[in-house]
Amino acid sequence: MSRLYLLVEGQTEEAFVNELLVPYYASQGLYLIPIIVSTSSGHKGGIVSYAKIKPQIEKLCKQDTGAHVSTLFDLYALPADFPGKALDGYPSSGSGHQKAEFLEAALAQEVNQRTFIPNLMVHEFEALLFVRVEAFAEWTDDDRVLGPLVAVSMTTAPEDINDSPQTAPSKRILAAVPGYQKTVHGPLIACDIGLDAMRRACPHFAAWLGKIEQLLS
Repeated sequence: MSRLYLLVEGQTEEAFVNELLVPYYASQGLYLIPIIVSTSSGHKGGIVSYAKIKPQIEKLCKQDTGAHVSTLFDLYALPADFPGKALDGYPSSGSGHQKAEFLEAALAQEVNQRTFIPNLMVHEFEALLFVRVEAFAEWTDDDRVLGPLVAVSMTTAPEDINDSPQTAPSKRILAAVPGYQKTVHGPLIACDIGLDAMRRACPHFAAWLGKIEQLLS
């Protein structure tokens, strides 16, 4: 069985991996182990600075040379010191996919480990939930509040929903469904939507799945 350590941004991503990705890939012979990033002594979750997570990536790559390592970090609100963000070639006016690919390449070069597979979520985990916003209906007493989410999902692909502090996927969800609890509802809704639907609607996410699936060959 192949092993893949996933350094994830927080509890939501950890639950998403454990509840959806782990059982899906375990049956195929790929064992995923999510690990939440440490931000300081005794605290976990969130990408405060790249300087804090670089040693964690390197440690994972070196402690189990028979395994691979990847990441589940949000493109949204990445710190300024993340590899590639300060380079002249960074496509600041490009699409989320273009930004993520550029930063992933810079991260791969920075880490420089054969077993490392960089990955950024475009623009954040909640984009996956826009694949089928009707899945939120179970968590609200009035389906009409989902109107804004339905509207944007009809005109914009999930990974193209922009990343401003007001209109990022998670901000839109909280505006429509104030009771949304990221760590509780997010993974459950993701499981309801299913990995196949996410793969069809989210090409950047699908490309990453394709990369880790190559470990099965």
